[in-house]
Amino acid sequence: MSFNLNQHGIQVTDVLRNAAPAVLYEESISREKHSAIASSGALIARSGAKTGRSPKDKRVVQNANINDDVWWGSVNVGLESASFDALRKQAVDYLNTLDRLYVVDGFAGWDPRYRIRIRVICERPYHALFMHNMLIRPTAEELSEFGEPDYVIFNAGCTPADTSILGVSNTTSVSLCFTRGEFVILGTEYAGEMKKGVFTIMNYLMPKQNVLSMHCSANEGQKGDVSVFFGLSGTGKTTLSADPHRLLIGDDEHCWTDQGVFNIEGGCYAKAINLDAEAEPEIYNAIRFGSVLENVGFDAKTREVDYTDGDLTENTRCSYPVEFIPNSKLPCMGGHPKNIIFLTCDAFSVLPPVSRLGPAQAMYHFISGYTAKVAGTEMGVTEPEATFSACFGAPFLVWHPTVYAELLAKRIREHNVDVWLVNTGWTGGAYGEGERMSIAHTRAILDAIHDGSLKRSAMQADPIFGFDVPLTCPNVPDEVLIPSNTWKDKAAYDAMAQRLAGLFHDNFAAYAGQASEELLSAAPRANGN
Repeated sequence: MSFNLNQHGIQVTDVLRNAAPAVLYEESISREKHSAIASSGALIARSGAKTGRSPKDKRVVQNANINDDVWWGSVNVGLESASFDALRKQAVDYLNTLDRLYVVDGFAGWDPRYRIRIRVICERPYHALFMHNMLIRPTAEELSEFGEPDYVIFNAGCTPADTSILGVSNTTSVSLCFTRGEFVILGTEYAGEMKKGVFTIMNYLMPKQNVLSMHCSANEGQKGDVSVFFGLSGTGKTTLSADPHRLLIGDDEHCWTDQGVFNIEGGCYAKAINLDAEAEPEIYNAIRFGSVLENVGFDAKTREVDYTDGDLTENTRCSYPVEFIPNSKLPCMGGHPKNIIFLTCDAFSVLPPVSRLGPAQAMYHFISGYTAKVAGTEMGVTEPEATFSACFGAPFLVWHPTVYAELLAKRIREHNVDVWLVNTGWTGGAYGEGERMSIAHTRAILDAIHDGSLKRSAMQADPIFGFDVPLTCPNVPDEVLIPSNTWKDKAAYDAMAQRLAGLFHDNFAAYAGQASEELLSAAPRANGN
């Protein structure tokens, strides 16, 4: 049955609402270029010229009701209401020229007390299947009672934005209006823009309800112990949370309430480049019928996917429903975390594979959010580069980072949570000289965190960063645990460590005016300071 979109200004009569994956497969194969069905059963699609997010093109509509809430600046660039109206009109006008549209109605947030209703209106069936995977899928009864959505995504990404509109700097435009509950995409077909748009919405709404929204994965042990993993794309959130010995709550976006944690999403979005069936079997086996593979290379005859192929982009991706992970926890909710793990991809090979943070250090490293941007995650990034991203997710924050940090500190104190910094980046030398940390070693470290043995290990304080570094860990060579021991040139290591410490100081200067003496004391000792 066709669905009516008149209330959104769209008169297209052929609208498929919440179509089954099999239908969307047929639509994609028959209507989209470059679509194919992989030998595993997954749908292969291409996202066009943009193969990553375009954070510099995101805009937030200014309004007196929200202006005092928003962290304005390079992350949240203001846009006039009139400009948003013009962009919305352009999107709607374009969508009205099409013969068929796809609508996905779903939820964000597994906890019914906090969930919001999302409607996606799009042109490409692959986008519909992607959001079918990433939103929480309503039952037939819930869909019949869905009502009006709280937020609507107008995805007109196949048409370029009009650069004559005030505040639109190029043909890609991603704009969000909180007061109207609308999100408009023009000039990019990268599906991740929709997913992260929903996360940005939740990052605004949740703190207003004393709920911490988090860019993290989460899983649960057999005794109900929950761990959350903070980190940017490429640091291992998806891979490491898919643990065969623990239940997966979710891989990327969560909230922490007075009752515990809940997943925002209904699916997972894993990086596929160099995916290894042996090292990441849960993710590898989730790539089957109903999954979406983006921008991967494959054999034209056999449809076998080549996960080492980065010709289109290093940011090859796969989305799949969370239940495709065999040990996922449904509903995707858990109790209060016992362990918090900050994942960082240290391209300098300075940080230990694991270290334990005190309360002040935890806040310092949360606000700092140090990692390396992994090639392909954003347009124009071709190799890892050091970066700092507040709260391990600055591009998606709406409030000032200290709002999220204070909520996190409150929860850590209330529930006596242990906090760890785990480096999944380089060892034995900086990027280009050393090698990437072994996934097997990182998993062994996580096992030791979860069984409590690492907490009982003898530790020594890092001379520059001050945090406690374990001296032993089961199934990890002792020499790997102290990064200076893995460098051939110890003087070169010391110089690199001082360089990284200096970068931490430079970055934190933006927050120093609002930081306590205790928090400032958690900074690394750069050049003797």
